[in-house]
Amino acid sequence: MVGTREWNLPGGANGTERLSVRAWAAENEAPSRLVVLVHGYGEHIGRYEHVARRLCAHGDVVYGLDHRGHGRSSGERVLIEDFADVVADVHRVVTQARMAYRSLPLVVIGHSMGGMIAARYAQLHAAELAGLVLSGPVLGRWSVAEQLLAVEEIPDTPIDTATLSRDPEVGAAYEADDLVWHGPFKRPTLRAITTELERINSGGRLVGTPLLWVHGSDDRLVPIEDTRVGIEAFAGSDVTARIFPGAQHEVFNETNRDEVLDEVVRFAARFAAEG
Repeated sequence: MVGTREWNLPGGANGTERLSVRAWAAENEAPSRLVVLVHGYGEHIGRYEHVARRLCAHGDVVYGLDHRGHGRSSGERVLIEDFADVVADVHRVVTQARMAYRSLPLVVIGHSMGGMIAARYAQLHAAELAGLVLSGPVLGRWSVAEQLLAVEEIPDTPIDTATLSRDPEVGAAYEADDLVWHGPFKRPTLRAITTELERINSGGRLVGTPLLWVHGSDDRLVPIEDTRVGIEAFAGSDVTARIFPGAQHEVFNETNRDEVLDEVVRFAARFAAEG
């Protein structure tokens, strides 16, 4: 059995904001690893329930939060003016998790925009990290943001759910999810993404931290050609790349999701608590 708990952390400069946090842990079993999930743009950590439960079944305790302006956290919807603040939010969750799990090796898993956040977290907190998993990450450059910032008025259109997965139920669930943002991109958020990419590109390689990169070959939201440039500049010597033929953006929700999650479980199993 896997138990789940949810709570709020105070956020923002003066603590008046609310960050919604969730944790999963197998009941009556001591975990071997601490995993922190970092979700993508416009969604929320609840969409990773199946990922967390799969990890818990293999010895992990899992934490995650809804980013500011996302899900059950407070703030204007999908408005992020500086991703340094979001990276700091993730660190606050890690710090709280460490109060209960002080010695467990830490693996951070980030998807899409969350992959960008996780990559920057790894640059700033490499000494705390045992391993990093990036799923369809916005890294290197993101041509979608460049194209949208170049137009005078950003189109009032949501993400095309047909680009998420070959499984049509994934798109239908996304459209029906009230905690998902169904509006257009916001210009300040797109600017903040390009700024954060510049920070990562100039922040140096991931020396000493193993990296697993998973991506769908048919990802139209975060083109693999954009990400590959970032991976080549960011990754250290210990990097494993798995490109899944025909898969779209959300490889954790793809028709071959079990194959993808098995890859993540095997990678995480490299790191275990001593003793």
